[in-house]
Amino acid sequence: MVGEYTRRAPLVVAVGSASRDLDAADPRGWRLGGGVVYGAFALARLGLAAGAVIGVDEAASTAWELDALRDAGARIHRVPLRRGPVFTNDEQGGARRQLCHEPGEPFDAAALPRMWGGAAGWLFALVAAELADAWAGVPRSDALVALGWQGLLRRLAAGQPVRRRAAGPNALLARADLVGVSRHDLAPSLTLRRMAGWIGRGRPGGAELVLTAGGRGGLAVDLRATGVGRLRLVPAIRSHRTVDATGAGDVFLAALLAGRLCGAGRAVRPDGGHAMAAAAASLTVEGVGVAGVPTLAQIGARLGLRVGQAPETIGGIARG
Repeated sequence: MVGEYTRRAPLVVAVGSASRDLDAADPRGWRLGGGVVYGAFALARLGLAAGAVIGVDEAASTAWELDALRDAGARIHRVPLRRGPVFTNDEQGGARRQLCHEPGEPFDAAALPRMWGGAAGWLFALVAAELADAWAGVPRSDALVALGWQGLLRRLAAGQPVRRRAAGPNALLARADLVGVSRHDLAPSLTLRRMAGWIGRGRPGGAELVLTAGGRGGLAVDLRATGVGRLRLVPAIRSHRTVDATGAGDVFLAALLAGRLCGAGRAVRPDGGHAMAAAAASLTVEGVGVAGVPTLAQIGARLGLRVGQAPETIGGIARG
């Protein structure tokens, strides 16, 4: 069904195309992926009222993962695509190689359910630069916007390996309050000062860029109109095992956004919610596909918190 649960406004909306990631171990020959799928799962499993605007081709539109996402509590609005992104992923030595079978197609902001425009938080989780600049004007001025930058940094052609696209200014970058990206997706010569001119331009409180490096943690950078501000290391949290690294960065960003949304008006945690996000990512890689996306209770356990133990929130999110 196209357009499920569109009458109630969610707190946070994730937007992007679902990908089909080829996998011979799955009876269908593929698994549903994409930042919007992993991000929406994370938001819903953390207990937020989440909506997901998901571009899907015909095969992906009937995926059981979408039913599981709805069962997790997310409201889904499916956007039919003639062609959706299709990839083969190959993880070797902590680096991913991707082969593009189909780059998919864009969809515009008219696809958004009218009642969802007032959401307090947004996760633009692109996989193939499928969201036009007009999406940057959709969130209200005081909404918190997170962007998975990697979806703008891929050069895609059917039958060809995925190649890096040079980073540059973009309307979504300029609107973002929070940007997540793997350092492997950026050219080593790209400076923080240059990125500061692109990200969160004109946002009253500036913006934060989180550069991730898988199991080695990452770096959080405060970006202001005047340039680069505070830098903080983001320590990794060790996983017990790595089964499937797909989606870990998307879950990290979604968990960080969730903590910021739920922590609004409260004292800012010393680690900025990065520990909660790192714990969420460390759990994600221990399962196959979306089955690895953790609940808030699992994140609390990974952080060593017991039920009834202070603090009463994890990353600003109340424990139920």
